[in-house]
Amino acid sequence: MENIKYYTLLKKSNKTLVDLLADESDFSEIPNTWHVVVVDVKNSTKAVDEGKHHKINLSATGAIISVLNTIRKEKQHIEIPYFFGGDGATFIIPNLLLKKITVVLENYSLHIKRNINLTLRVGHIPVQDLNTQKTVLKIVKHQLTDQLAIPIILGNGLKKAEAIIKSTFTEIEDINFKKDLLNLEGMECRWKEINPAQTKKKVVCLLLDAVNEKDQRIIYRDILTKMDTIFGTFNSRQPIKTKSLKLNFSISKIWEEMKVTLANKNLTYLFKNWLKTLVGKWYFSMSENGKQYLNQVSQLSHTFMLDGMINTIFTAEQPKIDLFTAYLNQLEKEKKVIYGLHVTHASIMSCYVLDRKTKHAHFVDSTEGGYTSAAKMFKVKMKALN
Repeated sequence: MENIKYYTLLKKSNKTLVDLLADESDFSEIPNTWHVVVVDVKNSTKAVDEGKHHKINLSATGAIISVLNTIRKEKQHIEIPYFFGGDGATFIIPNLLLKKITVVLENYSLHIKRNINLTLRVGHIPVQDLNTQKTVLKIVKHQLTDQLAIPIILGNGLKKAEAIIKSTFTEIEDINFKKDLLNLEGMECRWKEINPAQTKKKVVCLLLDAVNEKDQRIIYRDILTKMDTIFGTFNSRQPIKTKSLKLNFSISKIWEEMKVTLANKNLTYLFKNWLKTLVGKWYFSMSENGKQYLNQVSQLSHTFMLDGMINTIFTAEQPKIDLFTAYLNQLEKEKKVIYGLHVTHASIMSCYVLDRKTKHAHFVDSTEGGYTSAAKMFKVKMKALN
C-alpha cells in the first residue's frame, strides 16, 4: 500500500540551514510511487519583457492554491512538498492524488489561457523514472522559521523532471473548461510593492546551481555561510517586514486578481473585495487579530527554497551585494556554480489565506519579474557553459 502520509509524517529538522547541510543524515529517499508535477508559464521571459510579471506571479500562485485546495478537499490531513518559482510551481505528490490533481491543473491552465492569455505547461513524471536515470532526489523537512516548515531537496531530480516536462509538452486542445473544478478559495494579492525597511537596502533575487550534483551539499553550505557572514542572519535579511506592509486599494489590482480566481468577471466580487480592502486598513491597524496576522506574515513567507538549486530573495545594501557577487564570480570562474541575479527596489507578494489566525502562506518574488529576470541571466550562462 502506498504511503500517502510519507511527507506528513517526516520529522522536522530544527537545525540551521548550514548545519542541515553539514551531512546527509537527515535526508531521505522519496517513495518511488510518488510523482513530480510541474506547472510552468511558457515563454515567461518574453511575458516579463512585455510587462506581464504580475499576471505570471498570479498564475503561479493560483497553481499552488489549486493543488492545496484539491488536497484539502480530498484528504484533509496530507502535506506535500511544493516550491514556488515566480513563473511556476513544482509539487511532489503521492500516486493516489495524481489523477485528480492533474485534471485540476489542466483545467486551471485552460482558465489561465482563456482569462489572461498565458500558456501554462502542466506535466508529471514518476519518481521511479527519475531514479532509473541515476538522478538524485533526497528530501528533508526543515523548520525555516518558528511557523514555517519547508522541504529541502538535494540532487537534480526536480530539474530533470522540469526539463523532460518542458520538452515533451503539447497544448491541451481536446478538453473543455469545467467551472466546478476551479477552486482558488483563499487567494489574495492585495499588498503594494514592499520596500526594504532601511532605505539604503535593495531587494536581491538569486538563483544558483552547483555545476556538479555531488557537490551540492558542500557548495550550498559554504554559500549560505558566506551569506550569513556578509548579510547577517536569515531573519535579519528577510524582505518581508510587518512595518513595510501596505494595502493596495487599486481597483485594477483586484480586477487582475479576480481574472485568476473566478471563472467569469463579476462586478459584485470586485466591489465587495474593494470594500474589504478598505476595511482591512482598519482591521490590521486596530484589531488584535489583524495585528497578529501581520506579525505572522514574515514568519510564513516563502523567501528561500532549495529544490536542488538555491532560490532566494533577501535585502542588502549595494556594497555588500557587490562583495557577494565577487565571491560568486570566483566560484563561477572555478566552475563550481552558475548563478543568476536580479537586484531591484522592492518585493511583491501573493497570498493564500484560509484563516487569518493560523492558515495562511505568502509567496514572494521581486519587482520586474524577479525570479524570471534572474533566470534570464542564468540561462545565458548555462548556454555558454554547454
